[in-house]
Amino acid sequence: MIRLNNIFVKFGDFEALRDINVHVKEGQFYTFLGPSGCGKTTTLRTITGFIEPSAGSVFMAGNDITHVPIEKRNIGIVFQSYALFPTMTVYDNIAFGLKIKKLNKQEIDKKVRTIAAKVDLSDEQLEKAVSQLSGGQQQRVAIARALVTEPAIICMDEPLSNLDAKLRVQLRNELKKMQREFGITTIYVTHDQEEALTLSDCISVFNHGVIEQTGTPNDIYNHSQTEFVANFIGDINKLEGQITSSLGLDDKQNHFIRLERIRVGDNGGFEGVIDSQEYYGLYIKYYINTGGQVLKVIEKNDGVNIYRPGDKVNVIINPQDIMSYAKG
Repeated sequence: MIRLNNIFVKFGDFEALRDINVHVKEGQFYTFLGPSGCGKTTTLRTITGFIEPSAGSVFMAGNDITHVPIEKRNIGIVFQSYALFPTMTVYDNIAFGLKIKKLNKQEIDKKVRTIAAKVDLSDEQLEKAVSQLSGGQQQRVAIARALVTEPAIICMDEPLSNLDAKLRVQLRNELKKMQREFGITTIYVTHDQEEALTLSDCISVFNHGVIEQTGTPNDIYNHSQTEFVANFIGDINKLEGQITSSLGLDDKQNHFIRLERIRVGDNGGFEGVIDSQEYYGLYIKYYINTGGQVLKVIEKNDGVNIYRPGDKVNVIINPQDIMSYAKG
């Protein structure tokens, strides 16, 4: 559906993107993930036509669109700020793209009301000014405006970042549901690892203008190809000292293990003492002092076997769960 071949982007002497290759399949929810300034938004803007690459090509459905103007790419865009017209009604915001296409009033009305219903905007809300709506409602307006022109692809740049945590989770679920219902190819930019893991069919992890890894959420989380990806995605322990030597691990590599991969028991493994715990309800996060280092461990909360600070425990590590990377 969308293919980026060997994309380079330069701003003066600064190389923002270096040899970016991406293949987004039809109907996929594809996420660009990474910290601020890593190149993910620049890549999105290259796809939408706001940025022309210094080298490389952008293909859409097999056609080279590298030099095609923004308005002729048939791509819907939802910006981080939503970029809505605050003094206009919700109806007029959604209808804006249709008016530019010079559709007749009857057709515009039908399309606006149909898409509004699909994103849970009422007829009453359609008559309100955008400024009167909540952040979550404004986000729905932005999505409706992007979808109403029936684009082949929709691109979203951090669309949930301006919302509070609870609403972010709620709308995240709604976004995925809408994407499935519309079946539209979606390219999504975020710095939020949890957001990427829960929403995506495929993720590309960016770092300093290059893609470190592309894969499914499971690939990215459980089979991180680089040390950067392992550290950026979720929480992790770096194994050191006595533990690495006891497990016979190569000292020319750095070794990591996810918190939930470590087991806590009464026998075997390494002896440790509970330093502290964080209670999350569904699970408990323990900080366990093994003598050489403090390990973070997540245990499912069964409501019965709860360890307290000062309790002696055994920490059990399966070498197969360790991810290792050559020291840089």
